[in-house]
Amino acid sequence: MGSNSSRIGDLPKNEYLKKLSGTESVSENDPFWNQLLSFSFPAPTSSTELKLLEEATISVCRSLVENNPRTGNLGALIKVFLSRTKELKLSAECQNHIFIWQTHNALFIICCLLKVFISEMSEEELQLHFTYEEKSPGSYSSDSEDLLEELLCCLMQLITDIPLLDITYEISVEAISTMVVFLSYQLFHKEVLRQSISHKYLMRGPCLPYTSKLVKTLLYNFIRQEKPPPPGAHVFPQQSDGGGLLYGLASGVANSSPFPSSIPHTFQINFNSLYTALCEQQTSDQATLLLYTLLHQNSNIRTYMLARTDMENLVLPILEILYHVEERNSHHVYMALIILLILTEDDGFNRSIHEVILKNITWYSERVLTEISLGSLLILVVIRTIQYNMTRTRDKYLHTNCLAALANMSAQFRSLHQYAAQRIISLFSLLSKKHNKVLEQATQSLRGSLSSNDVPLPDYAQDLNVIEEVIRMMLEIINSCLTNSLHHNPNLVYALLYKRDLFEQFRTHPSFQDIMQNIDLVITFFSSRLLQAGAELSVERVLEIIKQGVVALPKDRLKKFPELKFKYVEEEQPEEFFIPYVWSLVYNSAVGLYWNPQDIQLFTMDSD
Repeated sequence: MGSNSSRIGDLPKNEYLKKLSGTESVSENDPFWNQLLSFSFPAPTSSTELKLLEEATISVCRSLVENNPRTGNLGALIKVFLSRTKELKLSAECQNHIFIWQTHNALFIICCLLKVFISEMSEEELQLHFTYEEKSPGSYSSDSEDLLEELLCCLMQLITDIPLLDITYEISVEAISTMVVFLSYQLFHKEVLRQSISHKYLMRGPCLPYTSKLVKTLLYNFIRQEKPPPPGAHVFPQQSDGGGLLYGLASGVANSSPFPSSIPHTFQINFNSLYTALCEQQTSDQATLLLYTLLHQNSNIRTYMLARTDMENLVLPILEILYHVEERNSHHVYMALIILLILTEDDGFNRSIHEVILKNITWYSERVLTEISLGSLLILVVIRTIQYNMTRTRDKYLHTNCLAALANMSAQFRSLHQYAAQRIISLFSLLSKKHNKVLEQATQSLRGSLSSNDVPLPDYAQDLNVIEEVIRMMLEIINSCLTNSLHHNPNLVYALLYKRDLFEQFRTHPSFQDIMQNIDLVITFFSSRLLQAGAELSVERVLEIIKQGVVALPKDRLKKFPELKFKYVEEEQPEEFFIPYVWSLVYNSAVGLYWNPQDIQLFTMDSD
């Protein structure tokens, strides 16, 4: 770019970039590289600036794509960068600002170029561009060094081994950013990529010894949340002292001494620090994605978290994400919901959340909750999510996971808050009305089909089937609570009795007749006791009668059903493809970017 380049608008006309992307080959020993890399261009500090940079350089990048097979200039630039990184650690120790500055600039240009290359060509084509040399047009050397593998290994070494100083902060961030770009091929393919050249290099050969150090370093970046150095500490001018797109989470390189173990990809990390950071960062969808990955793929992390006595610090931020569903993107909501589903797979968690008493939940605005258990609050938020989904998004996937979480908890419902019990029955009431409406529409549709054969009619049978599946699930949840913890939930019995007319139409329905037996028995039993107690009973008196009746109700009269247990299952892939996906996730979590997870696995981690 040269020493005169300092604005985005100047880039398309920049003479050095034109030479790099032009038809003339530039040797890796040419003084041109010192001129190209001596620019004071501020890194983008917002997504808007990043987009402007990409728009300004797209013509240069595409010109290089066209001419590189004849010039080999991409390979020459990478060789210049690689030769400089060999002395980078010494330069950091000696405070060689100019050398580090130019090395950073080389990596910055490489990263910008790779974004375009990766978005516009296959990985096989990209690999060819790394092998082109200054020969006849389109020729390349098959026995030359593998620059792609060498560059990936170099990036891993930069991330894990270069000490984090003010003067190395920028290049550490750029190394993480470039690694993310390398792993972004999946973003341009709907199907899961099963044969990735970059992933192959990362999993074997010279890169393999750095795998566990890399993930450990990135996790500690996330834990430490270190801020960028002040503007005066940068080796080139900086227009903003804020974080920016790539400066939020990608900071702080950990001391990465390998943990000696016979198990590959094993390292120690402070679980307490990681847990604290995860609790504090859940407003970010990247942090929620990282939490999901750790819980789902690492049994040590999951066991540690479930054993914590302060689970409310983790669960409350997740519930707040779901509560503000209108303000969150769908990926964030799904991840939060799946996290709850994974947690509710554990019976210990389902019991303990009802023992944690919370006071004054300020973000819950439907009703003042001066005191409520974490379990009751979780039920309220999940039910609210279901109701939101019924009226807005109508996403069956969201419905299924919400109901699965409630079902997992139902046998351990304890001392449900009055409002939580009311909302359970209110949700059933809403479903009942929906069922009646769809049933009426189906009936009218059937009558219409008898009178007219020409007009296409909506298929209400499928809608009816879906709503009946949801209603049955709700009945199973209520039944599970009554069967397993009736004596712990007088408020649910109260709400059930108050709205007992709702259940009348389902007593003889063939889809619900079996599951209605216990519910009908409880309603009949307690209704009889209330009738004996007289009319105009106060709420307190009704609850007292219910508590007394629970003792008198013969437990053997309640029919036992199989325990409700739903487990989150992700489609499995061959083991050789697991590690790259988690790298993508951790990188994106580290630098504040988003990755949609598919088929992932994490390294083994132990608490230190």
